[in-house]
Amino acid sequence: MPTEEQAVQLLVELGLTEYEARCFVALSRVSTATASEIATLSDVPRSRVYDAVDRLHRRGLVDIQQSEPREYRAISKAAALESLKERYDTTLEATDDALSELRCSKGGDDLEESGAWAIADHDHVTNRVGRFLEEATEEVYALLADESALDRQFLEQLAAASERGVDTRVEVSSEEIEARVLDVTPETTVVVTDLADDPASLNVKRLGRIVMVDRRSVLLAAVADRTRPGQIEETAIWASGPDHGLVVGLRHVLGARIDSQNVFV
Repeated sequence: MPTEEQAVQLLVELGLTEYEARCFVALSRVSTATASEIATLSDVPRSRVYDAVDRLHRRGLVDIQQSEPREYRAISKAAALESLKERYDTTLEATDDALSELRCSKGGDDLEESGAWAIADHDHVTNRVGRFLEEATEEVYALLADESALDRQFLEQLAAASERGVDTRVEVSSEEIEARVLDVTPETTVVVTDLADDPASLNVKRLGRIVMVDRRSVLLAAVADRTRPGQIEETAIWASGPDHGLVVGLRHVLGARIDSQNVFV
């Protein structure tokens, strides 16, 4: 069951100071309270209560009754959450605008082509692969060495690329996985190969997937089982740009595999 301390910490994460959060939680427990009563309920020094509730009042989270002594009242939970949500959304929008402007002023996506980049989260890896697939104009190659790489989002983005006329090719480790890919993206050329079934691993990590788009953007991902069953940890390295060493190397190896070795016959 959530505790008062948890409520305080969550409000802090939403942008309140600790004293503001403690005062608001204290006021949420009673109909009205004076500064002295708030100090007792919240363990906030009385000298700091006044500033905290004044800031809460300016945020629209606390009403003040002009009596002697002053009485304070928290607005309803629903109204408070709506107010915090609006402020949070506004802050996110402003942050998005500021970061977008900063990115444009420094040359936009050209920054991404200046080196190899590491990703240490499965969702981030999936999002990066998604960006690759959205930007594909000619060819997508993927090696799915681990079944964890076969999420619905990837398959739907692969299907969207195929529907745009992009040549999509995938190597997988089993006929079962082949069927799952073709079920979502039937226009994709899918083959079962030994390369995708390579069991080689380093310590606890193993190859997860390789993605190459238009022979100018590449991503290599490794996966490892987490301590909790069914959970996968994924890390990756990616690069973009026709002259990057990682891209050149994989373009040579994978391009030869696609073009010369008749893998996708």
